[in-house]
Amino acid sequence: MTTISTKSFSANGITYQPAAKPIVVICMDGSADEYLDTTLIHDRMPNLKKMILQGYRGMVRGALPSFTNVNNSSIVTGVSPAIHGICGNFFYDTEKDQEVMMNSSEYLRAETLLAAAAKAGRKVAVVTAKEKLRDILSYQLEGIAFSAEKASQAKLETHGIENVEEIIGHSTPAIYSAEASLFVLRAGVALIKNGMADFLYLSLTDYMQHTFAPDTEESLAFYQAQDAELGKMLELGAIIGATADHGMNAKVKTDGSPNVRYIETMLNEQFGEGFRVICPITDPYVKHHGALGSYVLVYVSNNTPLIEIKNWLSIQPGITEVYDKATGCRILEQPEDRTGDLFVLSARDVVVGKTPADHDLKALDGSLRSHGGRYEEMVPLVVSHQLNATYKMKAQGDPRNFDVFDFTVNGTN
Repeated sequence: MTTISTKSFSANGITYQPAAKPIVVICMDGSADEYLDTTLIHDRMPNLKKMILQGYRGMVRGALPSFTNVNNSSIVTGVSPAIHGICGNFFYDTEKDQEVMMNSSEYLRAETLLAAAAKAGRKVAVVTAKEKLRDILSYQLEGIAFSAEKASQAKLETHGIENVEEIIGHSTPAIYSAEASLFVLRAGVALIKNGMADFLYLSLTDYMQHTFAPDTEESLAFYQAQDAELGKMLELGAIIGATADHGMNAKVKTDGSPNVRYIETMLNEQFGEGFRVICPITDPYVKHHGALGSYVLVYVSNNTPLIEIKNWLSIQPGITEVYDKATGCRILEQPEDRTGDLFVLSARDVVVGKTPADHDLKALDGSLRSHGGRYEEMVPLVVSHQLNATYKMKAQGDPRNFDVFDFTVNGTN
C-alpha cells in the first residue's frame, strides 16, 4: 500500500496537518441548505446522513459576491476576495479599459493550499465540472487538474493525467447536465481507488440547481446519485468535507416571470447617461442565469453627486443594499482596485442587470433561479468525521465556507 504523507504545510497563514488518509473537499456548487434538507427528508442520501451523524453539519458564511469564481478561489486559498483578488466571474479592468472574464490565474493574488499540499508530498488532484475554473484552481500545482467539460482533452504534460475517460469509465459529459457534476465525483472515486490522488478538491456545477427546485424529482434523483459516490469515497477511507460556493433562490414574480431590475437603465432614466454597470456573474454558461444575479457594480462618470445616486438607489423596490467603494470593500471584503464606485445587492427574489438588451432571457433553460447577493451567502458545511474540541468551538463562531479545508484537515485529528 502506498504511504500517504502526513507532512504539514502552510498557505496564507494557515498550517495544515493532514492525516494519513485520503482527504476530499467537495464544493457542491449552488447547494443551498434546502437541497440537503429535502433529500434527507425523502431519505435519498443515506451516506450523507451517515456523515452527519458521525461527523458534523452546520451553516457557514460564504464570500460575497456569492458567485462561483469568487468562492472557489476563497476555498482553495482559505482567504477572502480582498486578499486573493478574485472578485467575480467577470470584471472591468480599468487599466486596460476592458470588460473581461476573470478565469485566469493571472488575476490570483494568493497561493493555493493545493499547491502547498503537493509540495509537501501529497498526491493532489483538482477536478472541476467547469473548464473556466481549472486555471485558477491549478495555480502553481504539481499534480492532476482537469475539468469534466474538457475531460477528453486532458494531456499528461498540461493536466497531469491522460486517458481520463478510460480511467473514470465514463464519457465526457455535456456541461448542461447532471452528469457534469457526477463525472467529477466519479473521477474522485477513481483517482483514489487507483492510487493517483490522496488530496482532492472536487468542484461541481450548479446547472441542476439553476434549473430545478429542491423538491423536484430531478433534483432528488441528482442528489441521490451524488450520495452513491460519497459512499464509495467513505468506503475507500476518505475524510470528506463538503460545502457550497453559494446558495440558490428563485428570482421570479408570482406569475413565474423573471423579477429583474435593470440598474443601468434605471440610472440613465433618472440621472442621464454616464453609468457603466458590470454584472460579475457573467460567464460562458448562459443557460444557467442569463448573466443575471443579485449583485452588480456601478461605475459613475455622471456629474451627479455620488451620495445622491446612492441614496436614490437605496430606496428602489427590490434593492436591499447599496455601498460606496470604501464601505463596500470593507463590508464585502473586496479588492479596492477591482471594484466600482457603487455596490448594489438585491432582494431574495430579485436579480439586477444592465439593460434589457444586454440579457437574453430566452437563453435560460427553465425558470430563473440565481444567486450573487446576501440571500445566497449562507451555505452548508458537512464533515464526515467528528470534530475535535477546538473545531467544535470554531463551529459555534462565524466559520466561513473557505474554512472547509481547515475543518476537514485540522478539525478531524
